[in-house]
Amino acid sequence: MAIITVLGLVTALVVCLGLLFKVCFTYWKRKGVYSPTPEIPFGNAREVILQREDFGTGLRNFYNVVKGKGKKFGGYYFFMRPIFVPADLDLVKRIMITDFVHFTDHVLHVDEEYDPLSTHLFAMKGARWKQLRIKLTPTFNPCAFGLECNSLKNPDSEFRHYGKKFFDTSLRDSIIRLLTVTLPEFFTIFRVRSHRKDVTDFFMNVVQQTVRHRETNNVIRPDFMHLLLQIKNNVKITENDVGDLKNGTAVESEVSLTLPELAAQCFVFFLAGFETSSTATTFCMYELAINPKLQDAVREEIGTVLARHNGKITYNAILEMTLIDKCVNETLRKYPPVPVHTRECTKTYTIPNTDVVLKKGSFIFIPVYGIQMDPDYYPDPEKFDPERFSDENKAKRHASAWTPFGDGPRACIGLRFGMMQTKVALAVLLKNCKFALNSKTETPLKMDPRSFVLSTLGGVWLTATKV
Repeated sequence: MAIITVLGLVTALVVCLGLLFKVCFTYWKRKGVYSPTPEIPFGNAREVILQREDFGTGLRNFYNVVKGKGKKFGGYYFFMRPIFVPADLDLVKRIMITDFVHFTDHVLHVDEEYDPLSTHLFAMKGARWKQLRIKLTPTFNPCAFGLECNSLKNPDSEFRHYGKKFFDTSLRDSIIRLLTVTLPEFFTIFRVRSHRKDVTDFFMNVVQQTVRHRETNNVIRPDFMHLLLQIKNNVKITENDVGDLKNGTAVESEVSLTLPELAAQCFVFFLAGFETSSTATTFCMYELAINPKLQDAVREEIGTVLARHNGKITYNAILEMTLIDKCVNETLRKYPPVPVHTRECTKTYTIPNTDVVLKKGSFIFIPVYGIQMDPDYYPDPEKFDPERFSDENKAKRHASAWTPFGDGPRACIGLRFGMMQTKVALAVLLKNCKFALNSKTETPLKMDPRSFVLSTLGGVWLTATKV
């Protein structure tokens, strides 16, 4: 009898779940939005959830289906979560720029108390984000970090160790990263960290020690850490003056930083340089290694420009390297480090010229990878062609066809810093060395299905020869 009762309960539960999924999976149909038939329980994300393809490729494939149906947008399901996916560039522009007031937030979990490193600028929401962004923007030019990493001198440094841990592609960590942008409520409800405890403890300890040392000894340096300390201490910030660390020039301010928030800004600054810039450099070097004539042309440009600058790689010298600029732009088109931009609808919005209404709280995924590999905008998209980014060709193309850093008010604040860092790395590597593909590199490249940022399985291996 007991066995029959248990079986009955299990059967009832399965039936209820099935009905729940079926109801949830009619969400987009009820709104009149095209959606490929979802599959219980995965929705449209079976391959991504089962770690058979990376997140960017999953959304790229969905984008291609929607675009192939002649639709300007589509409805995507990640499990039962309905997500709006624009496929029309004018609509993408509206979401990121024109009608930004309706889409001010990223889809990310934030919890200062239990998950302090989650309170960085990229994840902050509403007025809190706006106030800090305004404070940081005028002075966020290429500058020093303010923490000693020494990753080049010591490849086994703690910074490199914990940076690699954050981008670990274990099953647990890849699932956690997927959930941060598809089910952020999970972390709040169940008090689960989106960042590993050992990584959090390391960054918190390093930042606490640095803050204590600088404030105790009144250390003044023109770097990012100094800027954050000024915001923490409500010191008036001027663009052309390093300014005081903590003294009588303190002013009333709507925004300050707690110590966990300060640590979180350092954390995301470090990660942006650790992964996204290095990823862009790696993919660019790969393309130049398999295109030796292009690599020679880049090296020739570097030599010509440096000859005008006494052999020194300066800010102005990098700005004169137009071919490197095109190569980096084309790399970011073909291999966008962040292949999907997320937005949360913060104010009810009606899609122009339709009856489709996005309610407050709706999630939007912008398929960057899909758009940037669309042959309608980039003919023969698998071909690496830097001339796509000549002034003439850029002028012919919709501005929203290339958004590796996002666009509008929530565009990446470190855009110029990241681009400069990548170009400097390329100039240093290529000025005196020639690179060829090493046999350890598996070709064609395969993307790591467990990685949220675009990265290869097995890495890229090159052989360097002095010239």
